Amino acid sequence: MKFVIITGMSGSGKSAAVDVFEDMGYYCIDNMPPELIGKFADICSQSEGKIDKVAFVVDIRGGDLFLKLQDTVKELREEDAELKILFLDCADNVLERRYKETRRKHPLDEQSFGDLEKAISAERQLLVPIKALSDFYVDTTNSAVTEFKQRIMQMFSEDGSFMHIDVRSFGFKYGPMSEGDLVFDVRCLPNPFYIPELKHKTGLNSEVSDYVLSFPEARELLKKLCELVDYLIPLYKKEGKSQLVIAFGCTGGKHRSVTFAEALSAHLMVEGHRIRVSHRDIER
Repeated sequence: MKFVIITGMSGSGKSAAVDVFEDMGYYCIDNMPPELIGKFADICSQSEGKIDKVAFVVDIRGGDLFLKLQDTVKELREEDAELKILFLDCADNVLERRYKETRRKHPLDEQSFGDLEKAISAERQLLVPIKALSDFYVDTTNSAVTEFKQRIMQMFSEDGSFMHIDVRSFGFKYGPMSEGDLVFDVRCLPNPFYIPELKHKTGLNSEVSDYVLSFPEARELLKKLCELVDYLIPLYKKEGKSQLVIAFGCTGGKHRSVTFAEALSAHLMVEGHRIRVSHRDIER
């Protein structure tokens, strides 16, 4: 039996995630008190296979009950339950905008005396322990709903024995890649932006990628990064890591970072890994 706990910042997309899990055949329960998860698991085990996949949304709406989530997770894992935790996050300024647009109250509104910024900050602090226990982390700050749902589908719809590897590119001028487990800065390489015929193209164009990789130092860097990632992946798998996010950043996120993300992805696919590649800032 599979169990997924969906948690994270209020306003980060948990409702949208539930829609995906329901489409995948999960029995979904919103705002579940952590202490009842184990009891519900016992009920499911007696359902003769009628309920074999369950997703619980557990967050700070549960008040003091939410603080029991860590203990519940520990107990389930000690019982060898097939449990995964999905943690959803989002930048504070985007969360503030979402709440203002929907005119909904934050769950910690009363404790923060109506100060939304303080409520978000307080929630983030409360979530630190469970975030550290999560198997999957998704930042929805720059994600369209369709893209977000596709990512959830890819993470949970296939055999969980595989590691999901996301390779991404981004531009530092538009902010860091908060989800990256491994973040590589390739701004040390010559920038195609200053080549007139390449300026308005991207690393998806062969002219740009050929230019970026025409330099010996770029080819050597790619080789060493491939070797490093090849070495690290088995270690992450050994520790039970389910998701690995590898990010490449350059100034604008259109040329060098895209080239390296595509090149590493091609290498990893040849090695037989399940890959998803995306380019956050390529259209900017």
